[in-house]
Amino acid sequence: MKQVQMWQDQLKSDWKSILGEEWNKPYMLELLAYMADEYRDHEVFPAQEQVFAALEATPYEATKVVILGQDPYHGAGQAHGMSFSVQPGVAIPPSLRNMYKELHSDLELPIPTHGCLRAWSEQGVLLLNTVLTVRSGEPLSHRKRGWETFTDEVIRQLNTKQEPVVFILWGNEAIKKAEMLDRSRHHILTSVHPSPLSARRGFFGSRPYSQTNEFLVRHGLTPIDWSIPEYVIQAEELFLHN
Repeated sequence: MKQVQMWQDQLKSDWKSILGEEWNKPYMLELLAYMADEYRDHEVFPAQEQVFAALEATPYEATKVVILGQDPYHGAGQAHGMSFSVQPGVAIPPSLRNMYKELHSDLELPIPTHGCLRAWSEQGVLLLNTVLTVRSGEPLSHRKRGWETFTDEVIRQLNTKQEPVVFILWGNEAIKKAEMLDRSRHHILTSVHPSPLSARRGFFGSRPYSQTNEFLVRHGLTPIDWSIPEYVIQAEELFLHN
């Protein structure tokens, strides 16, 4: 129970109570025991205190958009608990670079000079990975250990929102989650993944940013300012060090 409480206490937004029943389910107890061993015996990303950073930065009630990733970046210093985002000062990964190219093409915004997407999360864009941790240098190493069950519950809870949500699903694994969603209330945008391996097969030209804003405005919601201001670097550094 002490271990469960330690993890649960990391989450202070409204997600803590919304996901309250998950913490003592058998799968979660097994997952947290496994993660205790992983953090003890291996280098794991992100840092334990950042595992729920996306849920902390974007509360349930504030969520208007979900960008669903797979698992965290597995290189040192990259992952900080938000899908596709990297910590300030870290080189922009190829998939995010392609997201920025499409951002420029779609909305004519300047291509950002850093990869921290916290400015999006603070406007209601939940940057959720389906798996929340990974071993250093071993992509998908924590797949099928229980995180998918947990993040599926996050998606189910968002599906119950009366206020419509835009779900941005890139790549086959993310697109499978559309089966969980009520299309009569929510808006689902799909395309191939922005990875360099697939981006030219349908990601470029998909216009996810403008389509999201068009839907939000149509439903009386404030659109997302997709620009990434330079001051986010300073804000994120403060966030990381507090």
